[in-house]
Amino acid sequence: MEGWVGLYVLAYLPNVMITRMVTGFADPVLGRPLTGLETLPASLLINLVLTYGFIWASGWHVHAHAVRLGRFRLPCPTRWTLLSGLGTGLVLFTVPLSLTFQGVSVPFIQLVMRGDVLIIAPLVDLVFGRRVRWWSWAALAMVALALGITLQDRGGLHLPPLAILTVVLYTIGYFLRLAVMTRVGKNGDLAVLRAYFVEEKMIALPLSVAMLAAISASGLGGQAGELATGFITVWSLPAIWPLVAIGVTLTIISVLAIIILMAPAENAYCVPLERAASLVAGVGGSVLLAWGWGMKMPRGAELLGAGILIGAIALLSLAPRWRREISKTP
Repeated sequence: MEGWVGLYVLAYLPNVMITRMVTGFADPVLGRPLTGLETLPASLLINLVLTYGFIWASGWHVHAHAVRLGRFRLPCPTRWTLLSGLGTGLVLFTVPLSLTFQGVSVPFIQLVMRGDVLIIAPLVDLVFGRRVRWWSWAALAMVALALGITLQDRGGLHLPPLAILTVVLYTIGYFLRLAVMTRVGKNGDLAVLRAYFVEEKMIALPLSVAMLAAISASGLGGQAGELATGFITVWSLPAIWPLVAIGVTLTIISVLAIIILMAPAENAYCVPLERAASLVAGVGGSVLLAWGWGMKMPRGAELLGAGILIGAIALLSLAPRWRREISKTP
């Protein structure tokens, strides 16, 4: 598991950095940075194409439920993976957007969003009758402490309205996703994991793009105009290449995340491990941007929070080993 988490951090780090750079430095043609909404359509469309390519090239599609249309076998979600796809569509829509709010640091918005998920993770376990071990509760407490330190340092939860909506939609989406994972797939069976990934993504990715397209087509407010730029204009800008890189990293992250979250252990173990890793990547990316590109350094409380999260990852990695060693001792 540690290897998957390490790869996850390495994939998440450039995703955070490139997203902040695209939205923080001026595009040579536009003469200004892209907004968060302008980056979303292209990055999600690229993610969609690459994910479908991965599903086909890896052969994971053969594990999915399917229907026959003549000679063709077409993957088809169950009612449960359909529901999970709806939740994941919300997550895919909100995660990149959360990195782009002006005046809101990456570590802070990530702590707020991940904090909500950490609350629902053990609740899902309890609903489904899964045991939550002491190290999972301890890691949850450590991540909650990191969230509390950062919130207190910033004087409370003060976010723009769109950022608050983003947090709410993200939390709803993750609740649906965790509930379905626990219902159908956390049993260590690789075939089940692959089927879940295929069926979830075939719903979630088109849905997230469709949500953006609907807002763009509505013509209401500045958000619609920004999304129209993201669907049409951005493809001819120099910024398209960083957006391709964002789409590539999103694809890699999605594969690694499903491996971590679908592990047989309780959600109160898997979720803090995956969420803490993403938070560490967010803080690390902000530090690297400050050192190399003169962007704002994370606040001291955010760095302290990152240190606590690294401790949580270490605890989740080592505690199960300690338990196994103790159980072997005569």
